[in-house]
Amino acid sequence: MTAGGVYVYAIIPTGRPLPPKAVGVGAPPAPLRLLAEGPVAAVVSDAPPQLRARRRDLMAHQELLVRLADTCSVLPMRFGVVAPDEETVRGELTGARKNHLAALRHLSDGVEINLKALPSQDALAAVVAEEKQVRRLRDEVRRRPGYEANVRLGEAVAAALTRRAAEAGQKILHALTPLAREVAPGPEVQGCALNVSFLVDRHAGDHFRTEAQKLADSHRGHVELRIAGPLPCYSFVTPRRVRTPAAGA
Repeated sequence: MTAGGVYVYAIIPTGRPLPPKAVGVGAPPAPLRLLAEGPVAAVVSDAPPQLRARRRDLMAHQELLVRLADTCSVLPMRFGVVAPDEETVRGELTGARKNHLAALRHLSDGVEINLKALPSQDALAAVVAEEKQVRRLRDEVRRRPGYEANVRLGEAVAAALTRRAAEAGQKILHALTPLAREVAPGPEVQGCALNVSFLVDRHAGDHFRTEAQKLADSHRGHVELRIAGPLPCYSFVTPRRVRTPAAGA
């Protein structure tokens, strides 16, 4: 084991093999191993010294979780979970065994699909046509051009775009919720009117994405919808973080 400790990628059911030729983070990529305690096992490797959130390592972490999820239920760890030693990992597996097993059952055959709703950048003409306040401020700018009038107009346009995106996003959320096993709000993202993740049956993932795209197309004048997934089910577990590395290039 290196001085950097033990890097933890995921918790899976005991007895499941690692994906062929799968490797972990670091340069060169660290070999993977399993630490099993009863019915659950942790997928780990030696943690590289001075671990940073480099694109290479972020992609290696994500690719491993996706490959694991193709073969079994997975409790994914977010990038950067590091334990001081194997004993600490084994203690976590033993102490939270019931919770881990319940979470694995809950996430069985599930994938995460994330939606972000942003103000449509093609909706300016519609905003001017449909928003009385915006039209009034636009007319004021035309009559009396000036810095303050332009600022007020810009603020009104931005507020209208955001409100319209949020309203459309809520309609889309309402329509898609019955297609998911669970829904989890995501963290606030600057410029984003809605950030939400859905836990969806793996076999229904393509249908869910198709329906989401149909809704995005029908609300194109109000919102730009970004659809990501299938993803590891990050939003539906709350793994205990031991140490988080600083962000880096």
